[in-house]
Amino acid sequence: MENFLSMKRGKMNYEIIKNTICRWMKSRLLETGCDGFIVGVSGGVDSALVSTLCASTGIRTIVVGMPINQEQEQVSRSLDHMKWLVDTYPNVEQKNIDLTNVYQSYMKTLSPVKMSELADANLQSRLRMCCLYGVSNTENSIVVGTGNKVEDYGIGFFTKYGDGGVDISPIADLLKSEVRELANFLNVSQEIIKAKPTDGLWGDNRSDEDQIGATYEELEWAMEYYDSSNSKDNLSSRQKEVLKIYTNRHVGTKHKLEVPPVCYISKELK
Repeated sequence: MENFLSMKRGKMNYEIIKNTICRWMKSRLLETGCDGFIVGVSGGVDSALVSTLCASTGIRTIVVGMPINQEQEQVSRSLDHMKWLVDTYPNVEQKNIDLTNVYQSYMKTLSPVKMSELADANLQSRLRMCCLYGVSNTENSIVVGTGNKVEDYGIGFFTKYGDGGVDISPIADLLKSEVRELANFLNVSQEIIKAKPTDGLWGDNRSDEDQIGATYEELEWAMEYYDSSNSKDNLSSRQKEVLKIYTNRHVGTKHKLEVPPVCYISKELK
């Protein structure tokens, strides 16, 4: 591996970070007047960390598994993590909602439209969002996002109005490496922490890194390098390639983070 680890940060104070995030979540919940948190659990480290942080607040937390034609390995990690949360934290409730039939029915209804592979994948993410908000409204809870800093604010690697449709984002200022470190501190299973990151939307085992063309380690380097004033003259060919991948995605997905534009009409014309 090339110099993708050169920009190392200081050691995280895990206890302080955990307490800071938990206090922040409690304060945001208080502002809404709702009673608890709801979070989808996919079997990946991001949702495992967020659900554990929610549980650590001591506030009612509903964890929801929502498989859609997913690999059994991913489903098993999700179920095992939710069981661990329920067994460890008395404030956690578990719901398993298999959306496969809903998805298949939806696709049958949409059969006159030739759906692209990307549209198909995004549909699954949006179905999960609808499911979470259905439970959220019923249980007077807020939907907690699971996106990290690299995905959400770096390369926009999420579905607009899908997994990006949330009420709060507690780990959106943590890099992927920091997510893994904090998850390890909170005793999330090593199987989840070491699992290859995947969104589970493609009906196969392709990873996030397969889709992006770069590892999270490389993307963290590119994210910091992009925001710095360092010269690009001395970069290796791979570093230049990774920086290009990051830059194209960072610029091309900014619309996902913006409020939809409004066409304002002057009073004189109304």
